[in-house]
Amino acid sequence: MAQAQTKAEVIHWWTSGGESAAVKELANAYKAAGGVWVDSAIAGGEAARAAAINRIVGGTPSTAAQFNTSKQFLDIIDAGLLNNVDEVAVKDGWDKMFPAPILNAIKIKGHYYAVPVNIHMGAWFWYSKAAFTKAGIAAEPKTPDEFFAALDKLKAAGLVPLAQGGQPWQEKLLFDGWLAHAGGSELYLKFYRDRDAATAQSPAFKAILTSFKRLKGYVDAGSPGRNWNDATSLVINGKAGMQLMGDWAKGEFQNAKQTAGKEYGCFPGFGPKSPYIIAGDVFVFPKTSDPAQIKAQHLLASTFTTPATQVAFNNKKGSIPIRTDVDAKGMDACAQIGLQVMKDSSRHLPNSEMLVTPDVAGALQDIITKFWNTNQSVDDAAKAMAAAIKG
Repeated sequence: MAQAQTKAEVIHWWTSGGESAAVKELANAYKAAGGVWVDSAIAGGEAARAAAINRIVGGTPSTAAQFNTSKQFLDIIDAGLLNNVDEVAVKDGWDKMFPAPILNAIKIKGHYYAVPVNIHMGAWFWYSKAAFTKAGIAAEPKTPDEFFAALDKLKAAGLVPLAQGGQPWQEKLLFDGWLAHAGGSELYLKFYRDRDAATAQSPAFKAILTSFKRLKGYVDAGSPGRNWNDATSLVINGKAGMQLMGDWAKGEFQNAKQTAGKEYGCFPGFGPKSPYIIAGDVFVFPKTSDPAQIKAQHLLASTFTTPATQVAFNNKKGSIPIRTDVDAKGMDACAQIGLQVMKDSSRHLPNSEMLVTPDVAGALQDIITKFWNTNQSVDDAAKAMAAAIKG
């Protein structure tokens, strides 16, 4: 009977090798806590979220569903379609456990509607040590100019300088990372947080658009349509020099039995005070009045945040734990850098989806994709972005 009460169907989009290994850690922790895990993996974030919402609206909700740490689930909260997990949050002390950008994303109108499972940074630089050696690159680039110089050396060595997947969300991710790293926190926040249309047409913003488009010259012809993990594979096998991608990419390196600092390197930005874009994944709990399902939801929320689960999951996922009181000694070199950065709140930068609605994010993604893939002028792209940011 206990098993029937804690049976949990969990919808998620973790289907790559590294991601599958990571989600098994969540499943194993839930099983160890006495639950029965029913895995519903759906490839692609948009597809998985749409499936979860369709199930909720159709009256056959899953126990939990994955979303990003963002405004993606505000509409279903407003529609009264989610259960809160206030009881667990209060008992486990989430207010003291999680950093402010995460709390602001999950605590809506005084209630906790999601359990965060990780802190991802969407704009790490990953590089092949073998490729750097072949190209004669002695040190990690510390400025945008040094970065372009490294790309030139990789190109001259006959390698793909920048491994890039060709999907709209990846192009948006690359733009956001470049805006933060090359433009700085102030420009990024003026645009995304303050939604200042004039910023999009400023010389500083146009300079970022220009250098962003310059990156296209270092991407190979096989990029269009490529999945992110296939781009990461190019770096893993030394065919490409670098990739700008979230720290979920690290799970792919680990899955390939590579070690940070040995076969590959990582750096979270240019220089010691570079902004650290905080993102991540959460699970929400679809509305149900079934006591067994509510019990399962609470057990999931509680289990996901325990120190042991956090370390085991994030070690495989490539992200860092949501809490700072874990024993991180066993975590790799990249995770140690991330945990160190998280101690400096002045470097914390909310990801763009925490700052704008999905509609605005979608409009900007369309504009960035058009700019990246066509001969559109910087002025026209800037004008379109100025109009989109106003909503």
